[in-house]
Amino acid sequence: MMTCARWTVRSYLVTLPYPGVFFMDGVHLNPKSIFAELKRRNVYRVAVAYAIVGWAITQIATQVSPFFGIPNWCVRLVVILLLLGFPFALVLSWVFELTPGGLKRTEDVARHDSIVRRTGRKLDFLIIGVLLVVIGFLTYQRFAIVQKAPATPAPVREKSIAVLPFENRSDDKQNAYFADGVQDALLADLAKIADLKVISRTSVMPYKSGIARNLREIGAQLGVSYLCEGSVQRAGGSVRVSAQLIDAATDAHLWAENFDRPLDDVFAIQSEIAKAIADQLRAKLSPQEKAAIEKPPTNDLVAYDLYLRSLALFAYASDQVLAKEKLPQAARLLGEALARDPQFLFAWCLLSRVHGYMYFGGFDHTPERLDQANAAVQAALRLQPEAGEAHLALANFYYYGFLDYGRARTELAVARRTLPNDAEVFAYTGYIDRREGYWEEANRNLERSLEIDPRNFFTLQQLALTYQSQHRYADEARTYDRALAIMPRDPSTRILRAGVELDWRADIKPFQTMLAALLAEDPSVAPEVDDPFYALCERTPAAAARVLSHYPRDGLVTNGVNYPHAYWEGVIAHCQGDRPKARAAFNAARSEVQTIVKKQPDFAAALSLLGMIDAGLGRKQKALFEGRRACELLPGSKDALDGPALAANLAQIYAWTGEKELAIEQIASLERVPNFLSYGFLMLQPQWDSLRGDPRFDNIVASLAPKASNK
Repeated sequence: MMTCARWTVRSYLVTLPYPGVFFMDGVHLNPKSIFAELKRRNVYRVAVAYAIVGWAITQIATQVSPFFGIPNWCVRLVVILLLLGFPFALVLSWVFELTPGGLKRTEDVARHDSIVRRTGRKLDFLIIGVLLVVIGFLTYQRFAIVQKAPATPAPVREKSIAVLPFENRSDDKQNAYFADGVQDALLADLAKIADLKVISRTSVMPYKSGIARNLREIGAQLGVSYLCEGSVQRAGGSVRVSAQLIDAATDAHLWAENFDRPLDDVFAIQSEIAKAIADQLRAKLSPQEKAAIEKPPTNDLVAYDLYLRSLALFAYASDQVLAKEKLPQAARLLGEALARDPQFLFAWCLLSRVHGYMYFGGFDHTPERLDQANAAVQAALRLQPEAGEAHLALANFYYYGFLDYGRARTELAVARRTLPNDAEVFAYTGYIDRREGYWEEANRNLERSLEIDPRNFFTLQQLALTYQSQHRYADEARTYDRALAIMPRDPSTRILRAGVELDWRADIKPFQTMLAALLAEDPSVAPEVDDPFYALCERTPAAAARVLSHYPRDGLVTNGVNYPHAYWEGVIAHCQGDRPKARAAFNAARSEVQTIVKKQPDFAAALSLLGMIDAGLGRKQKALFEGRRACELLPGSKDALDGPALAANLAQIYAWTGEKELAIEQIASLERVPNFLSYGFLMLQPQWDSLRGDPRFDNIVASLAPKASNK
């Protein structure tokens, strides 16, 4: 008779003084037979299954609890209960058996009626299934960790060099441009060697001579193994150029030499230095590269000086306020340089780019300006049909002049053959990727450009704006932080960085705080930092008055067309409900924009602006035609950057002309592609007030809200 009749879940193993014999709940078992019985009753399987399922439950509880806000003590309680339940599960598997008739004590089940083998097979399947889930989870977790882990810095390439600005040791300090020219020419020659990584001019210019240089730190910042520095001393008809090659990691001087020559031989000196450095770094030099290095840019030093001055002025091209003044000056200096040396290839290429940017930037958006850009680049191609600089200029011409991104991409591919270290080739490839809707490729090419030109402030700003259109706000903020590490006090970047929170979370406070700080530091930066698009989100009369006082009286160019001061007067009056004031302002703006459209009826950006003005004036049919026509001329399929901007303008036209259904449909389609119309803008800007309360619009806005994981 078995004593299990009074079972109270107290069964346990007791070691008796008799060797080799165990007593279990009144049953004497041989040690060999007890293990067999444990196996038969599936105790082992239950132990394994319990351990695996318990681990899975623990992992799920750990991962899910933060999402639902479950306190940590609840997770700990689950773990403790699972641990406490383990011995009970083993005891129950020994004492009870699952049968077709339900759960019964093992001792009450006849051996021939037992289905423990079938139960064991089911447990095997359970164990295998859970193990597969566990393996899948661990694989995903490992992959996720690898994906989320911060990128480690790329290893420094062995054959990599930065040519730092040369020191001007001439008695005449006006020769500073001459010293810059020697450094610039040397850098240009080294950049033609495909076996080298050469840091671009933009990134090395901040390390001017005359200031204390920490060469190891500079090498780390630029990501190079070697640095070249030197000096230039010009006296009468002679010049002395000193150059030295330095190991960036150790500060060790690897090579140094002085060159004393007649002034006319200065470019020959720079060529000799380039070949000496290539030899020191054991860089392979093809016959074509050797010939390119030996060819001087010009034989006229005055022309070269004029070219360098114009190059410095062209650096302001991205500044909408200063470019209007600086670009014509650059064109004039280049004209003087080419009058002295009509064979000066670099000057022709730069002149084409200056004219092209004046056209694209809206400073002179006329066919005549475009013709001048074309004439300059064709002159360059006649001089040297295979020159990479000429094909880069031609790519710019197609890009800015005709928005012909296919032909621009083809020219960039040609330019890259002879300009392996030109960061602009990668940057413009990225800009074309962006225009054609290849956003991931755009990100990669802009990052590749920054590897060669790591301190290029403009490229960093463009990469941040690329992330903004993709609503990748964390990446946008990180990129602005990289830019601010280079120029911490730059007002434009500081206000753009503050605006990320407005776009991302509809939080206007960082923008307001930063704007107040910038205006207190320097009131003259107001036109640069007080953006009407963001000021409208403040929705106060004070903000409206402030931004109108800061906005330039002669307007600012956006997408190649000038937005008059009167346009924003009209927008603000319209949003404030002051119809008479809005009408007067819009009429004034219309006369200016209508003049542009009459001259260039297929100028999409101008037509779109005219449509918004007519919408504000209540000219519904004209506004709808103009807004739609602009989108037909430049759809998102043709330009993935400006096309969506014109589509957003059309949404505003629909909203202002009472076409609520069309406005919401337009916004819904727009938010399916990268665009600038952020959660913050839709949440805060008054242009969309007529759509609020409609569930479809409200759902679109809610879908753009930051997710919990991003907060």
